[in-house]
Amino acid sequence: MIDNGLLVQMLIGALLGVSVYLPLAAGQLSLATPAFYAVGGTLAALLSTSWPALGAGPDGSLPLASFLLVLLLGGLLAGGLALLVGRLVLRLQGIYLAIATIALVEIVRVAILNLPFTGGAIGIFGIPQPFPTAAGYLLPALGLLALAGWVCQRLEVMPLGRAMAAVRNDELAAGCMGIDTTRVKLTVFVLSAVLAGSTGALAAHFLNTWNARQGSFDTAVTMLAFVILGGSRSWLGPVVGGLLLTALPELLRPVGDGRLVLFALVILLGPVLFPQGLITPALLERLGRLGERAVASDQRPSGEGRP
Repeated sequence: MIDNGLLVQMLIGALLGVSVYLPLAAGQLSLATPAFYAVGGTLAALLSTSWPALGAGPDGSLPLASFLLVLLLGGLLAGGLALLVGRLVLRLQGIYLAIATIALVEIVRVAILNLPFTGGAIGIFGIPQPFPTAAGYLLPALGLLALAGWVCQRLEVMPLGRAMAAVRNDELAAGCMGIDTTRVKLTVFVLSAVLAGSTGALAAHFLNTWNARQGSFDTAVTMLAFVILGGSRSWLGPVVGGLLLTALPELLRPVGDGRLVLFALVILLGPVLFPQGLITPALLERLGRLGERAVASDQRPSGEGRP
């Protein structure tokens, strides 16, 4: 049974999938999303529980304006960290970049675990809630996902998006044609971090607790699976992958302990049965043609074609 709480978790998974997709759209295998996710969530938890100016009430409530401010600050902090780190790690490519970003994930996790004001292994509890029920989080999560999708869609027709595609296809050739490949990779890396940081701030309030385990290597593997299963050639692929893989463990709960085995089989067999993911350019092209035919048939005069 899919309830409001599970729907919010599915939307968070979709957002994180898009965050992983953005560097991949420029040919960069970055697994740093959990680090930025953890940074945004930690900042949100600290500000909401320790900063009186946000107006948290004694009953655990939080004004909506303060919640939106925390989302913005979480994204900005994660983006600033990405700007600093990206200048170093983006000199690497392929598996070496993946290893460097995994190291970043572990550095952030250990830092959050050992800082005196982040609660250590226990974490931060009692984060103020801007909504009385889980259903209230659906609108901001949907709004954030819609904004991320709009940005990804606009990138496809913008010079930056075309430069990302050129770098993904052949970085050396793109550089020879005058494209500033370093700027392109850094820009998309920062965009990915901003989205992950804001998603972490949203998740921290939704979960009501936050600790270092939220941004771990296991999380990085799960997020990468969102993109692999859904498809990496369109932003819709990670959205579908994030929705499905987040919901699947809960939908398989009636199976009992075997649900983890079935979940692992889905991740294992998904790339085998769908090498390009569930959402492929060919599928989107077919859907586009069907949509055009439907529109054309609706616009055709009712008497046309009759003898």
